[in-house]
Amino acid sequence: MKYNYKSQITMGDKMIKGKHVLLRAIEREDLPLLHTFNNDLAVELAGGGDAPMPQSLARLEAEFEQKSAEGGRNGSDFAIEADGNFIGICALFNEDNLTKTTELGIGIGNKLYWGKGYGSEAIQLLVDYGFRYQNFRKIWLNVHSNNARAIKAYKKVGFVEEGRLREHVYSNGDYVDLIYMGLLRREWDINS
Repeated sequence: MKYNYKSQITMGDKMIKGKHVLLRAIEREDLPLLHTFNNDLAVELAGGGDAPMPQSLARLEAEFEQKSAEGGRNGSDFAIEADGNFIGICALFNEDNLTKTTELGIGIGNKLYWGKGYGSEAIQLLVDYGFRYQNFRKIWLNVHSNNARAIKAYKKVGFVEEGRLREHVYSNGDYVDLIYMGLLRREWDINS
């Protein structure tokens, strides 16, 4: 049985608060630590996606300034905070308004918070936000097959494997499968 996070979610002055995790806007003060996370090889490999590449703080700040200059809302990009500490980021992106689907991404950069349920709770909060407040019908993601910790967290929330591209990703010297996972709102409603 899945955890019932709906009863623990509150919308407050900083956005979405769970039992141990807060999802809030990414602030300029987060950038130096985000820069550290983005340049940590272990964090980058755990996050999947593109091959790890260095990122200067100046480029990260320039990207932040460019998006800030556009004005408006931040979209569905969130800082993850636990115990008053910025520990990572998560987001919903690649929204398809016709099919009402979106992709989920998450990265816990502070390794002291790995394997302790913070990522699972952040995923729970983000999924609930996507279904309840953004009216998505389906949330999907992809993950490297060698990332057992992430796969466990996604399954804990209710994601199921929908497909697999064999030896599709070159990761840390090996070719690994790329797994696509998804969660439908009706499954979330049943299991939450």
